[in-house]
Amino acid sequence: MDTDERAGDAADKDRQNSGIRSMNSVLSTLRVFEEVAARQPIGVSELSRATGIPKSSVQRCLVTLQQAGWLRVVDVEHARWGLTMKALMLGLRGAGEKDLREAAGPVTKRLAAETGETVLLGLRDHAEYLIIAQEESNQVVRVFMDIGTRIPLAASTGGVSILARLDADEADELLRSDLKSFADKPLLAPDEMRQEIARTAERGYALDMSSWFRPHVASIGAAISNATGRPIAAVTLAIPTMRYDRKREKSLARLVVAAADEISELVSSA
Repeated sequence: MDTDERAGDAADKDRQNSGIRSMNSVLSTLRVFEEVAARQPIGVSELSRATGIPKSSVQRCLVTLQQAGWLRVVDVEHARWGLTMKALMLGLRGAGEKDLREAAGPVTKRLAAETGETVLLGLRDHAEYLIIAQEESNQVVRVFMDIGTRIPLAASTGGVSILARLDADEADELLRSDLKSFADKPLLAPDEMRQEIARTAERGYALDMSSWFRPHVASIGAAISNATGRPIAAVTLAIPTMRYDRKREKSLARLVVAAADEISELVSSA
């Protein structure tokens, strides 16, 4: 083999190695993106542990995705990352949630106006509950959640209202999933959760007085079903506990259930 041939072989090998490095970089970036989507908001250290990618590489991936408009820093103080609306809208279009948001929009707006409180629209994604839209209260003190927030079904009134519409075996399987705890309040134990699901099924809506997920927030949730009667989403009325009046529970619940039923009809007839 002459010198030119050896030089050519070396160049080919360099190009091959460069291509492998580029592919690995792309795969790492996609892995980081997937973890942020599943766990947001999340920081570099947690991402590194979840993916097995060094922190320095995770940081480069995050910056690349930020420059491309897919990720943003959602918690500056703790340097935690989340999806941008660009990423969320792509996911909504791909999975059909955009149609649900469009159908539910006028209904959730009316519910927010009637109650003066924040209304959240969420979609079931296996054992999780994904917030896909919200109508904010015009009150100074109000509940707010980032679009794209993921919560275990068992940690939200919307999710519990969905669990209450599922077969017992399917609900039990979801309760056995590896669920997170939030803030300083763990989720209910499986037996307690089954009792809560039964109460929810009996009264027709889920009720949370700040005991599972968000301190100082009371919420009422009702499931949205598709044309086959299967629960696919939920609407939730979220109220700061300082303003929540237990005497209004039934009247507020009727409004929430009526909104969920109306959205179900719209979805089923689309």
